[in-house]
Amino acid sequence: MRVTGVGHAGMRFETAGGSVLCDPWVNPTFFASWVPFPDNTQLDWDALGDCDYLYVSHLHRDHFDADNLREHVSKDARVLLPDYPTDELENELRELGFQHFVRTESGVPQELDGGLRFMITSLKGPGDGPIGDSALSLDDGTARIVNQNDAHPLDIPKLLEFGAYDAHFTQFSGAIWWPMVYDLPKAAKREFARRKRIGQEDRAMRYIREVGAPHVFPTAGPPCFLDDELFKWNALGYEGVEGESIFTDQWEFLDRMRELGHEGGHLLLPGTTAEIGHGTVDDLTHPVSDAEIETIFLDKERYLRDFAERARPAIDAQKARWSAPQADILRQLKEWIEPLMKRADHMCDGIGGVVRMDLHGVPDDTPGVDEDGTLSLAFDFTGREIRVWNGESARYRWGVPATLVQTNIDTGEVDWSNSLFLSVRFTATRVGQYNEYLYTFFKCLSEERMDYVENWYDAQNDDGRDIELDGWKVQARCPHLSADLSKFGSVDGEVLTCSLHNWKFNLRTGRCLTSAGHEIRAEKLGE
Repeated sequence: MRVTGVGHAGMRFETAGGSVLCDPWVNPTFFASWVPFPDNTQLDWDALGDCDYLYVSHLHRDHFDADNLREHVSKDARVLLPDYPTDELENELRELGFQHFVRTESGVPQELDGGLRFMITSLKGPGDGPIGDSALSLDDGTARIVNQNDAHPLDIPKLLEFGAYDAHFTQFSGAIWWPMVYDLPKAAKREFARRKRIGQEDRAMRYIREVGAPHVFPTAGPPCFLDDELFKWNALGYEGVEGESIFTDQWEFLDRMRELGHEGGHLLLPGTTAEIGHGTVDDLTHPVSDAEIETIFLDKERYLRDFAERARPAIDAQKARWSAPQADILRQLKEWIEPLMKRADHMCDGIGGVVRMDLHGVPDDTPGVDEDGTLSLAFDFTGREIRVWNGESARYRWGVPATLVQTNIDTGEVDWSNSLFLSVRFTATRVGQYNEYLYTFFKCLSEERMDYVENWYDAQNDDGRDIELDGWKVQARCPHLSADLSKFGSVDGEVLTCSLHNWKFNLRTGRCLTSAGHEIRAEKLGE
């Protein structure tokens, strides 16, 4: 089985049963903030797109690149479609011209023409969308691989029922805006970022150990930030931001793997090719010299400055499509979002108060605008309304360019967490814990999504099973995203940590120490 790297989470597999193109992303996304790293614009996208099968793992725009799919991927390709609770992914692909779909059932192997065996494992919890995330397993008789990309948590024993894997392609670098956009003391921000990097690396290593493939290709990150105002998030150690970025690059993670005794890691650049066999990786060939690879990773600022100049026209073209803020932006938000608030009792009660959003750059004739051109809005989740902020306390406060909000209104973007917030083009402050319900709400700005997630919260995660863990009887599944606590849980005193996302719980009281709600069921054995 031959693999070609196409950038970020993207790759193309040449198998005995046909070619499979995965997650082909090339254009800047998330309001022109994220760009694939390293540069993949030089690839022959028409040739890559001439494939037998297309797999798009999920709808997040660093995986679903509509322009690239429309312009370069053959519409004769059969789409391997994850089993999701909504039809959004299929509908968007149909709008681009794709007509041939292979439907799947999560975790169930299927066989394609030519004997290519495959399985898609789908995630469907609120933390993933709810359009979800997924992993792809392939077996053509010559090799067996799993492309995990961003999908976590995964049921690894279930994944391994497909068979022992020869190669594992996995995310190692996160996708979040914490703590970068938050108003925090610099020392605190650096410490939180350090913990985030370590947590992401530890999670990747746990999956690598549990999957047990002899060969590992770190993929699905990190992006680079080439717009001038965001360039600092490349963590290059200047302008006072050293250590504040959460992103680890491929070179750094491969070093980390070697430090931990795993010698089977391989660098997959855009254009890298390799032959995967049973337990082997041969003929790994990079498209550039060793000296050029060192420039990419060890002289990164110079590489990214050059890349930024090449990318500037594409970034400017995207920014030119942003909408100008309208004076009736509050009315538009009320008409769209207030009806959704009234459908979202679990999330509104979980948020439990006012969230302040300061819209910067609204027109002077906007009702409620201040002399600086800022309109401060109160998203009152208790009262289920949006109104001009009247000075009341708010645990969360966001500062957002009004043009980004107006663009999301005009395009009907239903997932602000994976558009506006991932752009890192905003600022945030909060008092107290992270509130998962808040960011989940802004992933679900359609009736279909909102109803699905509300029903999901109704069902909850606790299946009634218990496990014993370091002297405690604890529910078997994490209240956050149902991770198996027998594998991911550890106890220190009276605090349980689920290492999958580093959520913490006080076992004595049941209280979640990471986010509001999400209480855990536990009791001390022998008392």
